[in-house]
Amino acid sequence: MPGMMVAAGLGWWLGSRGEPEVVVQEKIVRVEVPVTQSAPPVQLTNQPAPPIGNQVTNVPPSTNQFRVSRGILVETNRAAAARIGLIDPNEAIRVAPGHDAANFVTRPPMTDFEVQVALDRLGYSPGSIDGIAGGQTRAALVAFQHRHGLRVTGTVDAATRAKLSLNAPAIMQRTVTTNELATLQPLGATWTEKSKQTAMAHESILEMFAEQHHCSPRYLMKLNPTVAWNSIAPGTPVKVPHTTAPLPPVEAELVHIQLSSRTLDVYDGSTNLVARFPCSIGTLASSRPVGSLEVTTVAEAANYTFDPARFPTSPEARVGTGKLTLQPGPNNPVGTTWIGLNRDGYGIHGTPDPEKIGRTTSLGCFRLSNWNVQKLVKMVRPGTPVRVDP
Repeated sequence: MPGMMVAAGLGWWLGSRGEPEVVVQEKIVRVEVPVTQSAPPVQLTNQPAPPIGNQVTNVPPSTNQFRVSRGILVETNRAAAARIGLIDPNEAIRVAPGHDAANFVTRPPMTDFEVQVALDRLGYSPGSIDGIAGGQTRAALVAFQHRHGLRVTGTVDAATRAKLSLNAPAIMQRTVTTNELATLQPLGATWTEKSKQTAMAHESILEMFAEQHHCSPRYLMKLNPTVAWNSIAPGTPVKVPHTTAPLPPVEAELVHIQLSSRTLDVYDGSTNLVARFPCSIGTLASSRPVGSLEVTTVAEAANYTFDPARFPTSPEARVGTGKLTLQPGPNNPVGTTWIGLNRDGYGIHGTPDPEKIGRTTSLGCFRLSNWNVQKLVKMVRPGTPVRVDP
């Protein structure tokens, strides 16, 4: 009976929003190749045949003129292409046109990278932006399509692309500042060393900028191939994904966590699916709190208490140092933000390793990237219902 009541309650919230299986992504690449025919050969009369090994010089050569549709990503050997002048060797990455903010006109996204940026701005997180339409991007597309009554495919079909509009360039440029460099701190190797730090800060500008712009460090390096990240100086310009658009105010009426898909969904008072974030879950099934929960506390600058009893193999547990407190910061074990639940020791929180969200597991809590838990904390309050399903 309790199981039937749970299913009925969730059915009231989700209605007919059951998610079908995601179909295989389709990708169409169109390259037009108009061929200019060579001029007809000139008829040579009363002339001896050319010597063997020589060429007839008064016949125009054939030419092929290639025209490629803009906005299509093409993988190529960049070093070879640069040598013959097809690309600028200093160009970071081929992106769709229209990244001049002053002259930008709202338009649909043209590349997988732009699709990820557009989804991220709207609250349907593709995870760490990397320009590749993987499983987390497809899950975000499914949620977006549900919200807007589109055919649910998990792919960018024509209707989805038209609805997913970019109202600002997908790439922006920022400059490294002295203050940003001053906040960096190397992370201690042990819990004791970490407990002595003034903050669990970023260790590098690469880590800082990647997290602040919701992308993978590898992709940020790809956008900026000439930046010397290990010796970066104040004033260095850096291209970053333009993900800073704020979400409209939303008050969550239900947070729904699906363990099987490792997603966290947010529904508003009209049962609209207004946000989806990838999440990590507990390693052991017995440590995953399935059922009805609720938010009890929120902390946007959370510290962390290290308890040696939970880490019996640590040096601190062996020497009996007792509990240690780690200061707030993005490299805190719970990230920047803690949302406590009405189950002792359980919560929704951030992480120092955003690349691993949805791919690794935790001790039992629900882990989001720092940027997504910072969005979520603005939607919930003590008492917000949280529903966890297998």
